Amino acid sequence: MAGLNILISFFAFVVVVCEVVRQACKKFVVFWVSTILYRNFACELISSLQLCACCLELRMLAEIGPWGGGFGADVVMTLLFLLFLVHGTSFDGASADCAVSLQEFLLLESSFVATTGKLLAQILGMKTAKAFTIYYWSWELTDFHLIQNLMAQSCTYSLQTSVSHGIFVEGFCAFFFHLILLNFQHSRPIYRVPVSALTVTILVYNGKN
Repeated sequence: MAGLNILISFFAFVVVVCEVVRQACKKFVVFWVSTILYRNFACELISSLQLCACCLELRMLAEIGPWGGGFGADVVMTLLFLLFLVHGTSFDGASADCAVSLQEFLLLESSFVATTGKLLAQILGMKTAKAFTIYYWSWELTDFHLIQNLMAQSCTYSLQTSVSHGIFVEGFCAFFFHLILLNFQHSRPIYRVPVSALTVTILVYNGKN
């Protein structure tokens, strides 16, 4: 249970720090150009870092938790739903998703320059989150992290099914998720955020089974 508390503390730390940085960036927005820079780069970078860091830690729990700590799919799915609720509430309009940014560009909702800035910010945010999370794992604050570091020393095939089946499941889930986003993109956040979080949770649960 102590290990799970540390994981939850990590989630809280990442969300709080990213929100503080996000609010600090907004306070320094003075000119119109700065507003564009915040929306199309800074906000996407911070949100991508937040999302990726939390997802890496949650994936580690999903892979090691069942046999390394007795935490089953119910714990992982609950945390996933709650995290996406928090992400959807705190992202301040950012998608933190390359596919969503490309979708906005194809729908002529975003310019080429803005889309390029978003994609670069998202990639940079993900790379930073990965480096930060790996460094955090090196502290080995829990048995989960110790096992994760031992597993990382040997290359393993993470796809637990055939390539063709994996592509089909990934493609179907992505298509369904973006279909839901399109239907709710103009809805109020109080409806859009829970629907998005619930959709992700259901797709992840069914994709694993």
